[in-house]
Amino acid sequence: MTGRIVREEDLAGFTAGQILDVLKALTVILALPQSAAEQVDALAIASGQGEEWRFSHAIRSWEANPDLRHLLVANGNPAEKTYVEITLDYLRGFGLRRTEGVCLQAEPAPNTGLQAAWIADQVQGLGIASLGLVVSPYHLPRAYLTVLKALDNGGLRIPVIPVPVAVAPDAPVPETGADTYDLIPGEVTRILSYQDKGWVATSEELQQYLRWLWSHHAPLLVPFVSTRGPARIATTTG
Repeated sequence: MTGRIVREEDLAGFTAGQILDVLKALTVILALPQSAAEQVDALAIASGQGEEWRFSHAIRSWEANPDLRHLLVANGNPAEKTYVEITLDYLRGFGLRRTEGVCLQAEPAPNTGLQAAWIADQVQGLGIASLGLVVSPYHLPRAYLTVLKALDNGGLRIPVIPVPVAVAPDAPVPETGADTYDLIPGEVTRILSYQDKGWVATSEELQQYLRWLWSHHAPLLVPFVSTRGPARIATTTG
């Protein structure tokens, strides 16, 4: 298992083409408009690393948007020293008031793959039609690719909107004390290694998915978009 902190020189075993593929994936995932998350059916939180800001960010959105039908909270890894049991009482400490529609993963989830599999199961069981994925920015691309793979394994295809948590890149992560800059090399290593294992979506699978997303759900991504060209800004005359 790849450690959380990976030195940049440890990436030397990967080709320039592989690193470029990850850069492309990061760019196109994070370029998806976050505003689309205001129109999704559900939000999902992938917890972990003692990052309480994941909960506070998602719960603020959940409480502010009554049109959201479900809030999915994936469990974390009990082996982490910052692990806490996720209960409704725990989430109330972050401002949770609306508990109807909140779903908590009961079993431990020591890795992102188990979180993603549970999220996919909830999507299928609850009939969720679109999803916002709330994760810290450094982890979001890998979590996004893992959720896409889990959905694909279940024969599911829905709009998944990345919702990066608002947190400073130099904020220390409670579990390790590392910051975003320290953790990105490890995330790149995991993406490339886990693609070979079939645990995360490949670059080709991501491209196919985004082609489907933009062709079938453009109004979700860019309201009032023209299917024949760039979005047009509506104007009024008076």
